Amino acid sequence: MSSSVELDEVGDPTVPATGLQLGEQERAAVERVLASGMLAQGPEVAAFEAEFAEHVSDWPCVAVNSGTSALLLALLALGIGPGDEVIVPSFSFAATANAVVLAGARPVFVDIELGHFCIDVDAVAAAITTRTAAVIPVHLYGHSAAMDEIGEIAARHGLAIIEDAAQAHLGTLRGRPVGTFGAAAAFSFYPTKNMTSGEDGLVVCADDAIARKIRLLRNQGMERRYANEIVGFNLRMTDLHAAIGRVQLRGLPEWTAQRRRNAKYLTEGLVAGPELVLPRVAADAGPVWHQYTVRVPERDRLVAALGGRGIETGVYYPTPIHRLPAYGLELDLPATDQAAAEVLSLPVHPTLSTEQIDHVVASVNREVRP
Repeated sequence: MSSSVELDEVGDPTVPATGLQLGEQERAAVERVLASGMLAQGPEVAAFEAEFAEHVSDWPCVAVNSGTSALLLALLALGIGPGDEVIVPSFSFAATANAVVLAGARPVFVDIELGHFCIDVDAVAAAITTRTAAVIPVHLYGHSAAMDEIGEIAARHGLAIIEDAAQAHLGTLRGRPVGTFGAAAAFSFYPTKNMTSGEDGLVVCADDAIARKIRLLRNQGMERRYANEIVGFNLRMTDLHAAIGRVQLRGLPEWTAQRRRNAKYLTEGLVAGPELVLPRVAADAGPVWHQYTVRVPERDRLVAALGGRGIETGVYYPTPIHRLPAYGLELDLPATDQAAAEVLSLPVHPTLSTEQIDHVVASVNREVRP
């Protein structure tokens, strides 16, 4: 943990909600690419893909320009489009459903389970129709969804699985990396994620055929210049971003270990009860704590109290996707609605100092202790 902290105006240590880590190594990597004169997709992207593959059992990896693009291209590469339905949790970032719509398919919103905030397995089974083509489980907050059960359901009904692993870099289930349970998986490298390249995303693919289709789709439908095989997009990652990502990827294992230590510290120090429900971890899961998310019935009061003591928090997500203006649906998803009303993410990032995390624990306990 860092040893240097800022103090707020009343002498408490300030605690930011996130901790972006960019330094001299990232700057040197960018300067190396600038000096090379090759800024678009090139050798740095290829190296980043190969290095990321080492963390997902050497499955083929294809880098793109965002996590949303990763989801979209995975859907298109699997032939999912108009007339198809894709089952998604409504408690997630809007991109999970937006990618389905952009592919021409229809998102079918289902409920979550409140233990880990991931898609409810029974809800998935109940939502399947003759039009269902795929399911997108989200490894929300860095905790894996119940992939064994989802896999069994998908196999029985002939459904594709596309994992939304945007928040779950290096996460595991039964020791197996998330991103290797379906036909494809989408990762994000947005600046708030556990590692960043500045933006960008990546698709982990179950086989080389899917990977080749995504490579075509990301690059105007061509692998060789001016040999356009299909109609494609321009959704490439640049070498500038890939160079940053390669540096970040080297730091990711230790940052993940620190997130896990911080989460353990919070769990052991916070006083659980009706006013503060702590996050649970499945016995066979290895979460990476993109967020440390508690449930608080009186959330607004706690947010204000912590803010007054210099502690930033986050609410991910206050409005379920199906209720957003873009969708405007009225559905009976009770666990989703409860989560949206109660979730609060406390700082857990690897740049926290001992003083800062002690301040979080003491401040939360002061407000919720019976």
